[in-house]
Amino acid sequence: MIESVSMSQTPTQKAPRPVNRRTRTLRAFVTGLAVISIYGLISVLPKHFDLWTATKVFGANLQLMFFSPNVGNDSHLLLMQALFASIELAFVTTVLGAGIGLVCGLAAAENIAPRWLSLTTKSVMAFVRAIPTILWVLIYSVALGLGPNAAVVGLTFHSVAYLAKVFANTIEEIPAQTIEALRAGGCGLLPVLCQAVLPSLASRLLSWTFIRFEINFANAVVVGAAAGAGGIGYQLFVASNFYFNFHEVGMIVYYILAFVFVLEAISTKLRHKFID
Repeated sequence: MIESVSMSQTPTQKAPRPVNRRTRTLRAFVTGLAVISIYGLISVLPKHFDLWTATKVFGANLQLMFFSPNVGNDSHLLLMQALFASIELAFVTTVLGAGIGLVCGLAAAENIAPRWLSLTTKSVMAFVRAIPTILWVLIYSVALGLGPNAAVVGLTFHSVAYLAKVFANTIEEIPAQTIEALRAGGCGLLPVLCQAVLPSLASRLLSWTFIRFEINFANAVVVGAAAGAGGIGYQLFVASNFYFNFHEVGMIVYYILAFVFVLEAISTKLRHKFID
């Protein structure tokens, strides 16, 4: 009796936790990535690099950009026209990408299209998405020459692949019983799309399209200089790399930030009105 009581009062020892192989692999990957990043940062620095001097110069440049911005060699009207050119590029490529991407998304959705067509479309779209947008723009710049045409085709190309994936994933969320019931009732593809797909998914398709518009605007700023497409990105490139006018760079950044804030406000309004 005494032995049983004493044994019952003995605290139980916790069994050692088994080693999680996934956690070990993740820790090793993060450690290796950190070591490579630190080594790469050290190797690219010049031998006589002065961190304190570089920090002071960087701080002084930031002060010039954000505390004393001006239009420099340009004018407010020219910068506004350049900003609207970038917005127009983003809008056109988003509309084209949404239209073609919806067709490709329907072809990639497994509950709408045949399996062979779905797999083929998804494979092609995955290949297009694997190549960054800027590379597509540069590829078309070689074929079409520098200018807005290459930027429009390159941005649209990647927008189609992006939106086709998210549209297909959204369409595949429709219950298969709903589509099968419509098909059993004698409905063809067009009635199925008009009665089951578009009415129930219009808000989410709009949400994804607006997200892509935000991405395309950022890409339009980047390719403005890389592909000679003009716009606010080209003005930013000229001010920073040719004139070294940090005052104008700051003004251009403020123009971009102002539009981003307006875009976020519109996105919030649309989300509350149509999506939520």
